[in-house]
Amino acid sequence: MSEKKTLHNLTTPVPPHTKHCLEVIGARAHYLKNIDVRLPHKQLIVLTGVSGSGKSSLAFDTIYAEGHRRHMETLETSYVSNFIDSLERPDVDKIEGLPSVIGIKQEVSSQRTLRATVGTTTEIYAFLRLLFARAATAYSYLTGQKMLKQSDDQIEALLVKTYQDQKITFFSPLIRGRKGHYQSLFAQLYEKDFQKVRVNGRVRNISPSMKLDRYKNHDIELVAGQVVVNKDNSMLLREQLKLAMHYGKGTIMVQGEKDAKPEYYSKFFMDPVTGLAYDEPSPNSFSFNSRYGACITCKGFGEVAYINEKKVVPDAKLSIKKGGIAPIAGYSGDFKYLKEIAMLLKKYNYSLTTPIQALPKDLLNKILYGNKDKNLSVEYIAEEAKGLLGMLMQTNQRKKSLIEDYSDTKICPSCQGARLKKEALSYIIDGKNIAELSLMNLKSLYSWFEGIEDRLDKKQNQIAQDVLKEIRKRLDLLIDIGLHYLHLHRPLQTLSGGESQRIRLATQLGTQLVGVLYILDEPSIGLHQRDNQKLIRALQALRDMGNTILVIEHDEETMLSADYLLDIGPQAGKHGGKLVAAGTPEEFLQQQSATADFLKGKKTIPIPSKRRKGTNHALLLKGCTGHNLRDVDLKLPLNQFICITGPSGSGKSTLIQHTLLPALNEHFGLLTHKPLPYKEIQGLAHLDKLIVINQSPIGRTPRSNPATYTGLFSLIRALFANLPEAKIRGYKPGRFSFNVKGGRCENCEGAGIKLISMDFLPSVRVMCEICKGFRYNRETLEVRYKGKSIADVLDMTVEEALTFFEKHPSISHKLKSIAQVGLGYITLGQHATTFSGGEGQRIKLATELSKKATGKTLYLLDEPTTGLHFQDIQQLLNVLQELVDKGNTVLVIEHNLDVVKVADHVIDLGPESGQEGGYIMAQGTPEKVAQSESPTGVFLKEVLKKA
Repeated sequence: MSEKKTLHNLTTPVPPHTKHCLEVIGARAHYLKNIDVRLPHKQLIVLTGVSGSGKSSLAFDTIYAEGHRRHMETLETSYVSNFIDSLERPDVDKIEGLPSVIGIKQEVSSQRTLRATVGTTTEIYAFLRLLFARAATAYSYLTGQKMLKQSDDQIEALLVKTYQDQKITFFSPLIRGRKGHYQSLFAQLYEKDFQKVRVNGRVRNISPSMKLDRYKNHDIELVAGQVVVNKDNSMLLREQLKLAMHYGKGTIMVQGEKDAKPEYYSKFFMDPVTGLAYDEPSPNSFSFNSRYGACITCKGFGEVAYINEKKVVPDAKLSIKKGGIAPIAGYSGDFKYLKEIAMLLKKYNYSLTTPIQALPKDLLNKILYGNKDKNLSVEYIAEEAKGLLGMLMQTNQRKKSLIEDYSDTKICPSCQGARLKKEALSYIIDGKNIAELSLMNLKSLYSWFEGIEDRLDKKQNQIAQDVLKEIRKRLDLLIDIGLHYLHLHRPLQTLSGGESQRIRLATQLGTQLVGVLYILDEPSIGLHQRDNQKLIRALQALRDMGNTILVIEHDEETMLSADYLLDIGPQAGKHGGKLVAAGTPEEFLQQQSATADFLKGKKTIPIPSKRRKGTNHALLLKGCTGHNLRDVDLKLPLNQFICITGPSGSGKSTLIQHTLLPALNEHFGLLTHKPLPYKEIQGLAHLDKLIVINQSPIGRTPRSNPATYTGLFSLIRALFANLPEAKIRGYKPGRFSFNVKGGRCENCEGAGIKLISMDFLPSVRVMCEICKGFRYNRETLEVRYKGKSIADVLDMTVEEALTFFEKHPSISHKLKSIAQVGLGYITLGQHATTFSGGEGQRIKLATELSKKATGKTLYLLDEPTTGLHFQDIQQLLNVLQELVDKGNTVLVIEHNLDVVKVADHVIDLGPESGQEGGYIMAQGTPEKVAQSESPTGVFLKEVLKKA
């Protein structure tokens, strides 16, 4: 541990020691070097530095962790108090002046459910539901007629006016279009002395044994009574009406002497032509997360899953024995379902060794589904089918795998993606239902709400006034931070880390809290340069409310707009963890640090002396029309470094991720979703392989880590298993796996931590009290290589491991690949859940770099600069340029102008987002794009001028 410094010994400026500062003394989390920091309250503070230097250790693992711990201590309940002692104090001497803390981190696909949407997270959809429940007009989904709603007194007055001096019959609807014999219903009515019912339009006498055809649909109405409508019978009319309403549950049919058919009346919304009635609407009636509003078919998801038979049977030439049915490939003969399949095959004179293509289609369907319908929803297979897939779906350990690996989704045929019941979709405000509004992009939605009061009647305006104010305010906030292209039904799990973070930032702006410390992790991720000022203004607005904003950020414009800057470094890992510069932007630029050098222009990322011409070959994707694309023709010159850019929502992901990528996957025989519409693709013969390196997590649990993901851990476990001590004890490589019984700590099952559910609070991870986070039992840890146990190795940084394993080429080769992408500071056993999207992406890139190069490969990366300092970007670009030099093509989706300016070929989409985008505005070398007035060209021109 380094000698502790005192505040007055710091060589960098710090704000004066007053009550207006947050003071952190002696911070030592991870690689922090016992640093002291003062952060001025009610200012916008940017914390920067190279990747792995200690920014998150200071912001989240020290300041936020202490704020969270103090908050938990205030919850004086017997349940929470059981876990307070388990919360580890951050490694810091003292923190003073700490207000309430809210941390907003990058969370790429953290929401695993489609139920969490932009609308539900920002609460805009909750206000929309309230608006529709109180101010919408109901229409019949059968006839389109406006629904009527009447009180008992109004109905009675109508009956007197319509049927004066006529004998009328009251009918109470009991059953509508349902199968069954209904013997018990008729018996109950008979016991209550009712004599007649109307069945399928014909009046019949009730008998105790009466029943209907159980396999046919029926309409049944009770004949509740008769009365002559006149002044003398007004009391009887009222009683008969009340009785009929009771049995009809608020809806009745009335037939006069001259009527050809009964007329409908209801206390609820009702179609006067068909008698269709809706329940009294409430906000839940418009919620896709409630059984009252969710579409019955898709349960409110807007999509239904179905088994993809090509994924289940990827190669029909194989037999079941050889792994022809993918979900059970590798299972031995003692697998009970396999035995049942063998018996079924034998019955038809086939066996487990028969190629699947030789089996009759009906027999294969019977094996898989238990019936002849192969296009079943996953849910139906789980609940109803008796075949192999149905059995596997009911087995917990296979269910998730089947849903994720062997199914696809399609738009729900009932609601067409609207998520709601048809009743909910029949409530209209100014010609729009709630789903139509939810599927508008936010900019269009805001425009629709402008002047809505002029299109509503007086009563609607009275009801809607406060709700409209809240909706407009929240929409305005989202648009202000550059999210105008999203829609309210967009699932949160489909957003990037930056988008997700900005959604939560807008939500916090809407709450208007005061005196809070907000900690944000790179909110500018995925934001086009022209939208950057919107984000900065939002952060400043949050500050101006009386809050302190601490932002981890690498964006130059954000840094120079801050009130105060801190630079952690000078390098990553054990070479970082120091406060190298601090002060106002003016003071900061006068100090010596890598960040200051880049901001001053003393250091730059150089532009290549010449652009690659590439080969004469190109990949051509013609006629792309998915989502907002306007019949786009995409031409990718091969053996070049290509950058796709443009404003958020302009069509980049639609073109590359949802059209080009699945089209290429189909060509290479990979099982993925169907591409969005396009006419044709040319030039595939010039590509041998496709490698996609996206920002999805390398693992969703703490069990995943860089060592397991890259294949390093298998090599290391084999090394430990070959040690003399391990051989004496009979330990195999599996003994050194924390995922297998035998060598792992059974208390935490090899996780090293335990997850404690806090019910309505976020779950808390605490260190295992038995193994103290080492994951293994005592006997396993006794086996050592060069004095280090397997747990010690997992705790090494990549940089340390390179020296430790220098005499093992296969291990050091993989380690060098990780170090090459700038991740020498991460530990081999670092939990996958702690990596940012950018770090995860670089781990994937390192994994590919460690494999043997073949050339003619297309590498596809989505915003690879996420989380990178200027210095790190330079290192990453060196790796990507090297890949192109080896005969490959690198295609990146990127907004960072330091990347755009070094590309060989740039394709800029725009001009705007959503329906105002979808065009290729400019393409060619960066110099050519800079000459255009395209969204990126304007900014690129200025960057090239400075070079």
